[in-house]
Amino acid sequence: MLNVLELLFPKCCLGCGKKLLQRESLLCTQCRHEMPLACFHRTGDPSLKNRFYGRFPLENATALTYFSKKGITQELLHNLKYRGHQELSHFFGKWLGAELAQLPEYQNVEMVIPVPLHRKRLLKRGYNQVSGFGKELAVSLGIPFREDILVKELAASTQVFKKRVNRFNDQNNFSLRYPDAISKRHLLLVDDITTTGATLEQCALALLKAPEVKLSIATIAVA
Repeated sequence: MLNVLELLFPKCCLGCGKKLLQRESLLCTQCRHEMPLACFHRTGDPSLKNRFYGRFPLENATALTYFSKKGITQELLHNLKYRGHQELSHFFGKWLGAELAQLPEYQNVEMVIPVPLHRKRLLKRGYNQVSGFGKELAVSLGIPFREDILVKELAASTQVFKKRVNRFNDQNNFSLRYPDAISKRHLLLVDDITTTGATLEQCALALLKAPEVKLSIATIAVA
């Protein structure tokens, strides 16, 4: 039986805005079916990994969905980043984590590390939009999640769709803490979206300052 709050404030799909049915959560059945899945880990498509060829050594790279302007993934990421729907971060992490946990190439990952926000951006937003995603991946893989390894030193304007060279210069401000905690480990670096890859590259280069580190990448979306 629906309670009064559900009657007055019905739960709506975060993809299309339609009222959710009783057994639906966050996304309606139609939006789930229409999600433009990338899932490079499942298809074997090396195109995402190849984006980073010659930039830094990379074991594996995957993303759950494709991003397109005015598409469902954009709507979901906007709800996650700008409208306070942190639950989407956990939703995506559980989804991808269940798949990666079944794959041998992710069985030797030893720690999940998110791309950090600058403290001013974190204070303004109230949360790092990729934290829930990373935490759920860590739970699925049975490994630690560490938000204290990477620090963003300088605040910068939004990075989406900047040219790579400008983003690289803007983002050349990640520092590594506790290198001993990650040395000789296989790390899974996670972010919400891969566009040019400059942010991930800068984080990767910081992490690789620790000895004998191996890196894999997982993001919610890829543009």
